[in-house]
Amino acid sequence: MIKKIFLIGNPNVGKSVVFSRLTGVQVISSNYPGTTVEISKGYLKIGEEKIEVIDLPGTYSLEPSSKAEEVAVNLLKEQPKNEVAVINTIDSTNLERNLYLTLQLIEQGYLLIACLNMCDDTEHRGISIDTVKLEARLGVPVISTCAVTGVGIKLLIGRILEAKTGLQPRATPDHQERWKEIGEIIEDVQKLSHRHHTFREMLEDASIRPFSGILLGAAVIYASFKIVRFFGESLINNIFDPVFYKFYQPVVEKLSAVLGGGGFIHHLLIGDLIAGKIDFKQSLGLLTTAPYIEFVMVLPYVVSFYFVLSLLEDIGYLPRLAILLDNILHRLGLHGYAIIPVLLGFGCNVPGILATRVLESKRERFIAATIISIGVPCVPLQAMIFGLLGKFSGFYVAGVYLVLFALIIILGAVLNRVMQGYSPEFLMEIPPYRFPPLAVLAKKLYFRIKWFLIEAVPIVMLGVLLINILVYFRLFDFLTAIFAPVIKGLFGLPREAVVALAIGFLRKDVAVGMLMPLALSAKQLFIAVTVLAISFPCIATFAVMFKELGFKDLVKSTLIMIFVSLIVGTLLNFAIIR
Repeated sequence: MIKKIFLIGNPNVGKSVVFSRLTGVQVISSNYPGTTVEISKGYLKIGEEKIEVIDLPGTYSLEPSSKAEEVAVNLLKEQPKNEVAVINTIDSTNLERNLYLTLQLIEQGYLLIACLNMCDDTEHRGISIDTVKLEARLGVPVISTCAVTGVGIKLLIGRILEAKTGLQPRATPDHQERWKEIGEIIEDVQKLSHRHHTFREMLEDASIRPFSGILLGAAVIYASFKIVRFFGESLINNIFDPVFYKFYQPVVEKLSAVLGGGGFIHHLLIGDLIAGKIDFKQSLGLLTTAPYIEFVMVLPYVVSFYFVLSLLEDIGYLPRLAILLDNILHRLGLHGYAIIPVLLGFGCNVPGILATRVLESKRERFIAATIISIGVPCVPLQAMIFGLLGKFSGFYVAGVYLVLFALIIILGAVLNRVMQGYSPEFLMEIPPYRFPPLAVLAKKLYFRIKWFLIEAVPIVMLGVLLINILVYFRLFDFLTAIFAPVIKGLFGLPREAVVALAIGFLRKDVAVGMLMPLALSAKQLFIAVTVLAISFPCIATFAVMFKELGFKDLVKSTLIMIFVSLIVGTLLNFAIIR
């Protein structure tokens, strides 16, 4: 009776994609007790039975050499072998190396199925694998799949209950003997044919070489941000803005008239009338500014950013970018794979900080989380940066990113120098370039946008509601009086900017939106936006940092944020002439 299904395989063999194909979207992620190694669990229905599926961390063998491999081996050992079906996911393009783990699983007597993933790439590379012969040699079911497109997944599910223990040797072989057997299997089942490199393969090589890779990386990053801005602005100007003003504005205008144009309820829902009319950017009402900021000024950029990020992920470019940036990030106490959490942070700091779990040590996770929360602006904040500073000139927009980039480098180098510990060596395999099916991209984009709206909209509404209550009863005056000397004296901002900076703790895009009615100069707006980007992350990010870092490290990170924002705001005020 199969009670659980374990997915095991080398890193970067598409195991997680096979897992998502088997379990769908209802996945539970949790840390293995006593570690930061994340385990994903889901369920697969076979007939009338609902079987738990567990995606184990990538491992090269059953002789662990890292914490992730140790967790994978321990989880296998915890369950009785006759109650577990093990799906060994194998990279078809590198069969020889992957078979080492396969033979170990057979030797240990697990009920096994061999899943030859990436079968589409074997054809492109001139590799032919006889799955019938391989099944006979191993004594376990062998299924060819392409998890990205779903080819072979149905057959894989249909044969799970056929999992077998395989043809075990009379005695467990030693390391040389095992590789000798693998060589014999490869010679019998695999054939190679000569073929010239394709353009894709030449591009793969060029993207990881130092000179050409850096040029290509700079071009990709530049093009990505240009595309994000172009599509974001196009969506705003051609779809979201016209729809909002044509269909939604008449509704709130009628509601404003019904409420008499004033009073407490009108202040909460509609906000202040500007020159006798509703101004969606300045009225600051629960039904005016709040939805306008989130759905018109922010959501289009979120859609375009996550589309570009998903495209880069599924094409296979991000691992190459990690390789290129490894040397630089090592100087910051990180390794190249930290670029993935950083890029996710540009969408939203919450998944960016959660993604720091892939980093090996607590020291790395603290450095990465602090850098992300201080130097990486989320999409909502970027939307407001483009929207407010863009009208002055691209110089100010670029200036914000230049300051934040400099902070990442300086802060990372300082933390790397003062924090004890080490950063493990960077070992990573690079998958081939693939163009993902549009259906897969669309599905990933849908779930990311859905998650953003579920997380963001309630906080925005609650934030605006709280602001309106505090403003209506003049409770912000006390806060303004306390921090006015700092804001005015060090940052050169009007005392009213205190409110916007304080609201940044709830939601950065709302805070930046509150700067609009203050009629700030380009210099003042540049300083205010930069300080907002550096200072306290939004409350959702703050909560995740507490969960991931713990209270002690959260306090350390917060003190760093306060110190850095005070220094940077003051320097910008006295360094910028106009």
